[in-house]
Amino acid sequence: MSLTSVKDFFAVHAPDIHVIETEQSSATVPLAAEAHGVEPDQIAKTLCLRVGDVTMLVVAAGMRRLDNKKFKERFGGKPRMLGADEVVALTSHPVGGVCPFGVATPLPIFCDVSLKDYDVVVPAAGATNSAVRIAPQRMAELTQAQWIDVFQ
Repeated sequence: MSLTSVKDFFAVHAPDIHVIETEQSSATVPLAAEAHGVEPDQIAKTLCLRVGDVTMLVVAAGMRRLDNKKFKERFGGKPRMLGADEVVALTSHPVGGVCPFGVATPLPIFCDVSLKDYDVVVPAAGATNSAVRIAPQRMAELTQAQWIDVFQ
């Protein structure tokens, strides 16, 4: 279902972008970088976080780490990662396939400036063996994401 929702999203909003499905898993940053022949930081990882009552998706360069101080300054609280079941319930995407496309529940989406280091990034596409190649700016535009700086 999740892969279908991502494909449906692109069919409507960006029919020129095609979902890439691989035989090997791309559920982690190193696996995804190997599967797609890119640097690990070109993998656009998507985290499902909650601060207070607000749940959000934050997309960042693959090897970057969340900076709790910057996050707290930006959002007013410490982030909490959601459990796998809650992530699936909110996004329809399994952990390892979470992306900002075709999300089941409307959530605020943020893209970290770390993504701007690359002309093309490779976020997951709703399954642990799927992804897309996309310019960071286009990803932000398609998902109506806001740019933030909360990763190291």
